[in-house]
Amino acid sequence: MNKQEIIDKLNSSLKLDDVHVLTDDGSHFQVIAVGELFADLTRVKKQQAIYAPLAEFISDNRIHALSIKTYTPTEWQRERKLMGL
Repeated sequence: MNKQEIIDKLNSSLKLDDVHVLTDDGSHFQVIAVGELFADLTRVKKQQAIYAPLAEFISDNRIHALSIKTYTPTEWQRERKLMGL
């Protein structure tokens, strides 16, 4: 599976400011999603928001494992500083 396919799917399905996808092997992915839509959601709802558009990729095993981190734009700005990005 290609990282860009995941980025395109998330961007077309959700109102995101930024999305990053990392992978070492093409089946295990880490998604970092940034958007104001996460501001009022619980942790579970944030995860569900990302899983829903990717469900077909998960069910047909193109995505074997998925790690998700979600941030509002303000949280992401702070997190990037902490990460040194």
